[in-house]
Amino acid sequence: MAKFITGIELNFELERIFKNAEEIIILISPYIKLHEHYKSVLSSKKDNSELKIIVVFGKNEDDISKSMNQEDFAFFKEFPNIEIRYEKRLHAKYFANEKEAILTSMNFYSFSQNNNIEFGISTKKPGFISGDDIDAQAWNYFNNTVIDQARILFAKSPEYSSTILGSRKYKGSNIEIDDLSNFYSKKGGCNYSLVEKGSHKSEKIKLDAGHYGYCIRTGKKIPFNPERPMSDEAYESWVKFKNEDYPEKFCHFSGEKSNGETSFAKPILRKNWKKAQAVWSKLKK
Repeated sequence: MAKFITGIELNFELERIFKNAEEIIILISPYIKLHEHYKSVLSSKKDNSELKIIVVFGKNEDDISKSMNQEDFAFFKEFPNIEIRYEKRLHAKYFANEKEAILTSMNFYSFSQNNNIEFGISTKKPGFISGDDIDAQAWNYFNNTVIDQARILFAKSPEYSSTILGSRKYKGSNIEIDDLSNFYSKKGGCNYSLVEKGSHKSEKIKLDAGHYGYCIRTGKKIPFNPERPMSDEAYESWVKFKNEDYPEKFCHFSGEKSNGETSFAKPILRKNWKKAQAVWSKLKK
């Protein structure tokens, strides 16, 4: 049943959600600045590769570091099973584990937690309740709408091997998507602001060498990077199978149709390789 909470109780309930999480932590807040206390609580979960963490933040599309700084991004990167997503329109705040959640006015921001007058509505996940509509509506809205519509910027997934007894053993984690590291480091050939997922017409991309790249699957204009020659959407599709030799449709350097002669492993047509190599060498300096 939904419960109204404020003040110290709100902070206590938020801490309890993180401590009790075994399968999933959902952290949705436009602004994120980790309080040392919550860092300590979350750090206790770093050895649990089965625990999926989903972070969604927003606002400040021209400089997302104003919404989540590099230090906090580096902290989240250490978890073995995590997604970080961005939604520029985000104003809602929602925190959950697999059993319970808080719908609140409070950003996941240390100043808000220490100084502001905030409130929250504590709810339960559908399946752990009966007859209380607000719990189910909140869970379904944030899981099926807000998270799905947010642009994925970083994804890290665990890998497992089978044991003789049929159980799984954690081998390590792979970074599948990373559109944040270059942004925060301000190094490399391109600096770009984030825009709404799927709306590339207004995309602001500036490359020092004056050259754009093209998604080898869709032909969409993207930052030039032979090591990542796909748009976010195309990469999310490709990563399900990870076939580096699968024939693609366009040349990453020129954008012209490749008629299957390009792939993730070889994203540039042979005739364009020398020019592309010169551009890439300059961008990496």
